[in-house]
This record gives sequence, C-alpha cells and structure tokens, in this order.
Amino acid sequence: MSDLAPRAHAVLTHLCTSIVDNPDEVSIETNVEGDKAVRFDVTVNNDDMGRVIGRRGRVASAIRTVVNAAGSTDGVSCKVEFVD
Repeated sequence: MSDLAPRAHAVLTHLCTSIVDNPDEVSIETNVEGDKAVRFDVTVNNDDMGRVIGRRGRVASAIRTVVNAAGSTDGVSCKVEFVD
C-alpha cells in the first residue's frame, strides 16, 4: 500500500478487484514521482484486461478519474497505468 496516497490505493484496489473475474491476480505497484505525484501500475489476468479497459477505454478512463479524485483528498496527483 502507498504511504503517500492510501485512500487512492484502496479505491483502486476495490475497483479493480470488483470488476475482474480473478480478483486474486490483481497486482498494483506504486511508484512515487516527485513530491506530490504517484503512479499506479495495475496488472491483471490476461482474460480480465478487456474488462478493466472497457470499450474504447471508457472503464479505464472512469477508474483513472475516480482514483485521481481519491488522490486529491490525499493531497497527491495520481496516474493509473494498466500493464499487460
């Protein structure tokens, strides 16, 4: 869990594990970028990648928006990347 953005990390974990068929295979790596920025690298099962991305990236965009909003309550800017 990220010490810099605990709420954003918890929200991202909840959203990703709720969407996929294999929640045990969700992995989130946290990278600190500067003083007030965090990047989350999300890895899911290959079969679940389409669920997380969504049509035309709409689900991924919605996840990024919600996590960034949660990060703002932590006082940081959040970036979410979905890794193959």
